[in-house]
Amino acid sequence: MSFRAAVLRGYEDPFTVEEVTLGTEPGAGEILVEIAGCGMCRTDLAVRRSAGRSPLPAVLGHEGSGVVVRTGGGPDTAIGVGDHVVLSFDSCGHCRNCRAAAPAYCDSFASLNLFGGRAEDPPRLTDGSGAALAPRWFGQSAFAEYALVSARNAVRVDPALPVELLGPLGCGFLTGAGAVLNTFAAGPGDTLVVLGAGAVGLAAVMAATAVGVPSVAVDRNPRRLALAERFGAVPLPAATTGLAERIRRLTDGGARYALDTTASVPLINEALRALRPTGALGLVARLHTALPLEPGTLDRGRGIRHICEGDAVPGLLIPLLTRLWQAGRFPFDQLVRTYPLADINEAERDCDAGLVVKPVLLPPARSR
Repeated sequence: MSFRAAVLRGYEDPFTVEEVTLGTEPGAGEILVEIAGCGMCRTDLAVRRSAGRSPLPAVLGHEGSGVVVRTGGGPDTAIGVGDHVVLSFDSCGHCRNCRAAAPAYCDSFASLNLFGGRAEDPPRLTDGSGAALAPRWFGQSAFAEYALVSARNAVRVDPALPVELLGPLGCGFLTGAGAVLNTFAAGPGDTLVVLGAGAVGLAAVMAATAVGVPSVAVDRNPRRLALAERFGAVPLPAATTGLAERIRRLTDGGARYALDTTASVPLINEALRALRPTGALGLVARLHTALPLEPGTLDRGRGIRHICEGDAVPGLLIPLLTRLWQAGRFPFDQLVRTYPLADINEAERDCDAGLVVKPVLLPPARSR
């Protein structure tokens, strides 16, 4: 079948919306999804800085949602035609971490999600000239009208929900909320500081507020700080001198948890200094340089670790987040701005400029 998709052909090129061809039917354990919407994530845009490690040309997009139009059957395919689904990251399902309900730490995570998919997968998408495009990005390649995915990647959702807006629950919002709810298991009596009030950071703020955890949000963008304050956080400009001391005063002697979404070495050190004894810092952004820690930052039982995909099992966390949204306690839709798929380059520019927190791209049938 042929359909429209946004193709990135070079690391410095704009996206081009082209006709592509899917040359295979769903196999056992696979589903074909008509995409209703796909969030644009910083990880999609980071392909431009991947030093050639992510294969191009490719159809990116890994926060897809839509309606199942075909299935390949098989014992692992509990999802059927007509189901509304949110798509999340890929995982093998059989390594030690997958079996231990930690699919974000799948032994094959990098190869499945970032570097071209399963080695045994033949090229599935071709362009108008018949040239092969890279295998599935995050098991999805959802900047398109259709996506062929493993049923393992998909989470069934209530068809009464606005499915075109739900895709970011599969990655960006899942990561921030999961850090609070899963990694930290934060609750009343805890305090949280969030560094960076983008999609991941604001999702963490919303999740903290939902479970009664006071939070402080640090950012240099006044509009982002205003959003964080709307969702329940105390806003704190990143340029404030003596940041750690300010956070300690705002959190009654130190935050129990800190979440860094910036990969800024100075902010990471400030966050560690702002923790109370035995406090924990989680990092979600990829570090591109060494991380020198200043003396004393890890004293008194403080800890630091990397968090991938919010330590989430998507089939458990995504339904929880939709229930919180329905109850008015996780208003992620207030961060979303929709764009037609044809305007993907405008969405990228607005995202880079900080004019929008979470762009969601709508295929032609949805954007009319």
